[in-house]
Amino acid sequence: MLAISARIIATDAAFKAVKSFVFNSRYAERRLEPGICDFTFGNPHEMPLEGIVNAIRERAIPHDKNWFAYKTSEQEPQAFVAERVGRELNLTFEPADIALTAGAFAAIMVAFRLVVDAGDEVIYSEPAWFCYEPMLLAANAVPRKVKLQASTFDLDLAAVEASIGPKTRLVIVNTPHNPTGRIYSRGSLEALADLLERASTRIGHRIFLLSDEPYRKLRFDGRDFTSPAALYPWTLISYSYGKVLLAPGQRLGYLAISPLMPPADRHALRSMMFPAQMALGWCFPNAVMQYAIPDLENLAIDQVSLTRRRDRFMATLLSAGYSVLVPEGTFYLWSKWADSDPQRQWNALADRDVFVLPGSMMNTPDYFRISLTASDEMVERALPAFIDVA
Repeated sequence: MLAISARIIATDAAFKAVKSFVFNSRYAERRLEPGICDFTFGNPHEMPLEGIVNAIRERAIPHDKNWFAYKTSEQEPQAFVAERVGRELNLTFEPADIALTAGAFAAIMVAFRLVVDAGDEVIYSEPAWFCYEPMLLAANAVPRKVKLQASTFDLDLAAVEASIGPKTRLVIVNTPHNPTGRIYSRGSLEALADLLERASTRIGHRIFLLSDEPYRKLRFDGRDFTSPAALYPWTLISYSYGKVLLAPGQRLGYLAISPLMPPADRHALRSMMFPAQMALGWCFPNAVMQYAIPDLENLAIDQVSLTRRRDRFMATLLSAGYSVLVPEGTFYLWSKWADSDPQRQWNALADRDVFVLPGSMMNTPDYFRISLTASDEMVERALPAFIDVA
């Protein structure tokens, strides 16, 4: 019998629902057909931003013989990101605090390998992005899941505290939150910081916090945003340009160290970024994407259009009897099914050429997620189907 590693077998099991949906479901069979209303994943359904195309085209023209040589985290884009993120979050980052990565996927995996050893426990709240668990299992870590507060989907700090034990090494916070769109308040994050400080003292070692912030710039109604990195010194930030640009196939992101971290710990993490990124499979962005960072920084998908689609969906779903959580950020809408049979309703939508992401993929089967990255025309075609199904 072929010997597959136990960690990859466990990873495969954790990915089972995603694999089934993407490759073996009714959605998999029909997702490329014309006329399908696809609200499943955060993929573009219109042509890319012109600025992305222009930036990549311009930065692909070589200036010297080393233009396409091996690239780690290059100094100029590091310095640029440190200054811009520092201005955005009101924190004084230095270039060495920024590890440029091939998207947030790579940033998160680097964070896991930097601070988590085999057998260490990592806490995160559900519903959650469905890749945390398999990525942790692939790193030989132990996922510890807690539920967000019912109906509001706020952080349940009591549940987090109750889950902390001698092997806890990391807590993940995703804000703005996928799939619910919640932005956690400064007060809630301050309470979490206090909790982690007390718990670190109690168990005798430092608990790190990973703030996963790929939707940080996608906020509705002028809402404020506070990064945990401004409140808890032992915070790492993972970020992706793929969300705000709606270009997930062009892999670009970073892992940032909170500048509030004590100097000794901060320098220790800085010194380990390169070996971690290299050993994990060269987790650096390609040369062209690094050169393009100054061009891409100020680009974003149309927030006005996202808001219009959000409001259009919410008005229709609420009137039809769905329970909808008002998203504060991201480009998702999180809704409870209209009755107690999610499978029937999902299939009924599929019968009408409408596909949404079932909440069962995030261990919350009574809910579903709508991606607002669809076109306005797609939204209008789909709305009657939601009414019919309800």
